Amino acid sequence: MWTQQGTLWLGHESAAVLAVVGAFFGGLALSAWGFSARIERSAQPARWYVACEAVIGVWSLALIALPTLAAPGLLAVTGAQPSAPRQWAVAFAGTFVLLLPATMAMGATLPAMERVLARWHGRGAALAALYAGNTAGAVLGMLAAAFWLVPALGLTRTAVVCALLNLVCAAIAWRWHGDHRRHRTGRPRRARYRCRWPRCAQRCRCCCSRPPAVWAIGYEVLVVRVLSQVTENTVYTFALLLATYLVGTALGAAAWQRWRAPCTVTPAGAQRTLVDAHDGLLWALAGACLFGVIALGLAPQIKTFTLHWLGASLASALIAEAMLAALAFLPATCVRGALFSQLSRSALAQGTSLGHALAANTLDAAFAPPLFGVLPALGAKAALLGVVGGYLLLSLSRSVRGPTWLRAAATAAVALATPPLTLVDVPQGGRLLHHLEGPAAAVSVVEDAQAVSRLHINNRQQEGSSHSLVADARQALLPLLLHPVPRRALFLGLGTGVTAASAAEDAQLQVDVVELLPEVIEASRHFTGSFAVAPRLRIVAADARRYVRTSSERHDLVVADNFHPARSGSGPLYTVEHFRAIEQRLAEGGLFCQWLPLHQLDIGTLRSFVEVYPQAWAVLATNSLETPVLGLITRCGGGRFDAAAVSRRVQTTRLPRAPAQFGLHDELAVLGSFVAGPKALARLAGDAPVNTDDHPVVTYRAPRITFVPDSLPAERLIELLRTLDLAADEVLPADADANTRARLVAYWRARDRFIAFGQDVQPTRDARRMLAQVREPLLEVLRLSPEFRPVYDPLLRLAAALATADTAAARRLLSDLMQVQPARPEAAQALQALPSAPP
Repeated sequence: MWTQQGTLWLGHESAAVLAVVGAFFGGLALSAWGFSARIERSAQPARWYVACEAVIGVWSLALIALPTLAAPGLLAVTGAQPSAPRQWAVAFAGTFVLLLPATMAMGATLPAMERVLARWHGRGAALAALYAGNTAGAVLGMLAAAFWLVPALGLTRTAVVCALLNLVCAAIAWRWHGDHRRHRTGRPRRARYRCRWPRCAQRCRCCCSRPPAVWAIGYEVLVVRVLSQVTENTVYTFALLLATYLVGTALGAAAWQRWRAPCTVTPAGAQRTLVDAHDGLLWALAGACLFGVIALGLAPQIKTFTLHWLGASLASALIAEAMLAALAFLPATCVRGALFSQLSRSALAQGTSLGHALAANTLDAAFAPPLFGVLPALGAKAALLGVVGGYLLLSLSRSVRGPTWLRAAATAAVALATPPLTLVDVPQGGRLLHHLEGPAAAVSVVEDAQAVSRLHINNRQQEGSSHSLVADARQALLPLLLHPVPRRALFLGLGTGVTAASAAEDAQLQVDVVELLPEVIEASRHFTGSFAVAPRLRIVAADARRYVRTSSERHDLVVADNFHPARSGSGPLYTVEHFRAIEQRLAEGGLFCQWLPLHQLDIGTLRSFVEVYPQAWAVLATNSLETPVLGLITRCGGGRFDAAAVSRRVQTTRLPRAPAQFGLHDELAVLGSFVAGPKALARLAGDAPVNTDDHPVVTYRAPRITFVPDSLPAERLIELLRTLDLAADEVLPADADANTRARLVAYWRARDRFIAFGQDVQPTRDARRMLAQVREPLLEVLRLSPEFRPVYDPLLRLAAALATADTAAARRLLSDLMQVQPARPEAAQALQALPSAPP
């Protein structure tokens, strides 16, 4: 829940995860170090537990309002365009301060409970069981929050539920403590715990501070980063990964309690038992981490096999991700849970307080997120093998016996043979052009056998390719041509850079682009090399949501990319709060266009946009059936679109590539992209839940739509067009002439018929077979609107392809085109160019 709240002002979810994890362990360490002595001296440790649970509950309730109050100040300190050190410093420091009271109280609960249970079971006897139970409770709470509470109740109500659970724990413990005091006879004498074996005391202290917990948390951060190139990176993915990590820790502690705990603090032979157990666990931890690295290298094959066996569904995807998490995490975390339990009990046996042991274990863990998450200079594989080597060296430093060195040599040999962890799908005959790992994602450019380059973020093609130039450019040109005189534009999201660069080719337009990932900015140069727009295109490496909220500049045009709603951190870009912030960035008469991946987005989430902009329209970027992209458009101050003004914009826009090259020949091509008006959008949105910061509907619903779509992209688009209706009065002003209205309505009808027919076309390279499929249906579409160029131009090209193979068929097709559209000269010219018919 804190991670979701942190996303709202930190930006990307990965930043929130790293900041919350760092703040969490930092608070635990400070608490364990500062309160451990007082808890040890206390004759009533149950009161400490009651007080800590109460503080956690009360501060959790306070955190419902505090982030909202603190967010403006934190955003102001961060700034719209912060440097990387400044951004991460504010993120870690701000999160640490906000969570500190609760995390410090959490850090004192385990030492307090251990002191309470020590009165019945002896010092340290039930420590592993307590640790295992505490960790298992964390798994239950996290899975309940991710899969049930937050999706159903939202963040505020979930926070209330969690806080009430803490307060209930405090109340039960207080009642139990009171009953226990009434039935207690005499005051128990507080025992002093000293090590019974002075010769091993120094070794015990060393074990309590080693191995560094920074390696364990660093291992977790690195594994999550590598798996993000294989998993779907949804909110459920992170929940499963963290749950598996915690489950392994709990299982390891429970297993140690069951099989190893009784022999750790026996008087006879205790030193040898202690040393052997530590040495064995350290080597086992190195081997388990190495096994996890090998599993990561095979993760794509494992996922593919699992999905092929189970079939495509949400449950199958989650099972596959859970299997990957289990292979990467369970062996290492099981050993880690056992080792932590052994070291903690060893500390108690030699007189060190549990609080100090916890502080030593968690203090360096707080540095793992910035060290392994923000500064991935070595790469994931090198860093993971460094963790393995650290555990291995620590094992060697404790023992110089032959078997230990043999095991170390075998482990090192296996490490050298581990597969690479650059998990990028390169098609057969293709090659990897560019790859760069960053704190939030791995970005790569892959070229296939047809020399088509594609941009991948975390091994997914979701940001366009060199083959999608027309579609990407239209996402800039459509809103650009709808504005009468734009001078400054803001693009949220860069992708391949083609969309923003297409707009920046306008000599009268200054374009600002906000992109979260610096690695994407670097990779975009592979796609925008042909655009000479450097003076008019300014790229800002920043979070789009934070930039909109902190910038004071106003823009004539704001275009938001079609962010994948299921991916990490994208859901907040579709909230009511974000859309309202964009409204403040629009100049008078400004236009805002939000592109939506229709084939991945639930239609009900349109409600958020309609909630802020009730006078909005919907447009189609292209007529594509494979990846339909819907654009929501609104104008600051309202007002409809004048066809004559749009026509002038098309004719006078100063672009090296004329709009006609992208299918935008005239005002009909621009206004013909409209598919819905305010009435239809309001009806379509219906009473769907509004996506807000407090109730992130998109974040939790979009993964289900992605894994289990209710229809194919083509079917969804066609059904949408059948559901929507649009009147000319909703687009054109009241004084528009009747002829323009009739032409536009005819264009819309032809477009809908064209898209519906496209679903049944079977692609073929044979021009004759293609003509047999499309001739009559397309001519019928053209009769509805002779100005519908998406049909007229392909038929001209088809006639040209038939010119040599079947001259008679080409002649007949061109004659039909001349009859349908006699005003166009292209068909007549092509007919004259055909070879004469044989006698």
